[in-house]
Amino acid sequence: MPGPSTAACPAPDEPASARQVPDDPAQGRPTPDQPAPGPTTAARPAPDEPAPDRPAPGRPDPGGPAPELFTWEFASDPYPAYAWLREHAPVHRTRLPSGVEAWLVTRYADARQALADQRLSKNPAHHDEPAHAKGKTGIPGERKAELMTHLLNIDPPDHTRLRRLVSKAFTPRRVAEFAPRVQELADNLIDRFAERGTADLIHEFAFPLPIYAICDLLGVPREDQDDFRDWAGMMIRHGGGPRGGVARAVKRMRGYLADLIHRKRAALPAEPGPGEDLISGLIRASDHGEHLTENEAAAMAFILLFAGFETTVNLIGNGTYALLTHPGQRRRLEESLAAGERGLLESGVEELLRYDGPVELATWRFATRPLTIGGQDIAPGDPVLVVLAAADRDPARFADPDVLDLGRRDNQHLGYGHGIHYCLGAPLARLEGQTALATLLTRLPDLRLDADPADLRWRGGLIMRGLRTLPVRFTPLG
Repeated sequence: MPGPSTAACPAPDEPASARQVPDDPAQGRPTPDQPAPGPTTAARPAPDEPAPDRPAPGRPDPGGPAPELFTWEFASDPYPAYAWLREHAPVHRTRLPSGVEAWLVTRYADARQALADQRLSKNPAHHDEPAHAKGKTGIPGERKAELMTHLLNIDPPDHTRLRRLVSKAFTPRRVAEFAPRVQELADNLIDRFAERGTADLIHEFAFPLPIYAICDLLGVPREDQDDFRDWAGMMIRHGGGPRGGVARAVKRMRGYLADLIHRKRAALPAEPGPGEDLISGLIRASDHGEHLTENEAAAMAFILLFAGFETTVNLIGNGTYALLTHPGQRRRLEESLAAGERGLLESGVEELLRYDGPVELATWRFATRPLTIGGQDIAPGDPVLVVLAAADRDPARFADPDVLDLGRRDNQHLGYGHGIHYCLGAPLARLEGQTALATLLTRLPDLRLDADPADLRWRGGLIMRGLRTLPVRFTPLG
């Protein structure tokens, strides 16, 4: 699951802090999620491949006036605005709705440089923040809950040490061993609504699947996993939940994890068994000289849970929506799956990550000394946000970037990041995305949208990009 240096990768190493896009539909109506225009080079499909679905005409001109950022319309479809920024202000200073001022990096080459630049720290201590911005660059409540010492907020050598402790849980081999459980979860969730003929794929499928999967991987007992589902639901609502709800959910999760760590430590066997859960592994490493403090263990478990599910929720939701609105590409994938092939499924998930991925902006980085990105001077203490969604549609890097082509061959997207913060959970994210999409298309072959695309709403939040709901209809399974 995309988790940054973790299990599901929010911005390759980073969860969301609120953008607070207005929740009132009267302040702006979402527009259909159609590709944005822009100068592109035509991508020619191989002779034996169907042509990719083309973007619809009528998009705003990227060469027009400067777009307004962080509105309801922008949240629904940010790609025209990002096209304008790439062309006219590729490293752009803006004031976020939270009041924090930051640089937005939108071109692919600049984004790749920034993601790997060691002069950009992940540690919020380097933020030269005014009083009104204090504490507004992380997860609400993580400071008070003493959950700051996780992979998304630290640099080497601590980052190197902590990443090493969890990396073996996300190797391709370990993830492959977990594949039957992911398939079981996908089938069980579909079974719950299959006879009804309708479903909200976000709440009934895309959201619970990665929650239960990461809980299993971490070692959260099955009887407690619904609590985590409730807390996680509060955390991804951003501006849509009760005031202070995210901080309360973080506090409750912190208390539970501290208790779980104590219980697991007391019951830990002398030697690890096959497939030992990740929290037990962290405790074992701490007890054998890896110098993992209790706060670090709790923070690591917290961020693995948080980063290990939200990006996968959005990957499944955004990916399914893209397939339902691009019938030609969906048909290609269905035919490939029916023939028992997986190549198009694998390349297709990568293309869905590039085209409308789950992480819109990589999370916060802070300049530790003067540097220049894309010809723009950045001062020490300045926050820098790499706009992955803009970089992955850069026509200077991708042919026909606004076209969805599941068979795209040259697809070195930045959806999982780049550099030392490259998404540790990428193998798990790929597995969950591939399993979810293949299972939906195979078991529900006439799956279709049960709403006008213009009526779908996207969640607010600075880092993540995902639908609030995805109503669908299909022939009921008897």
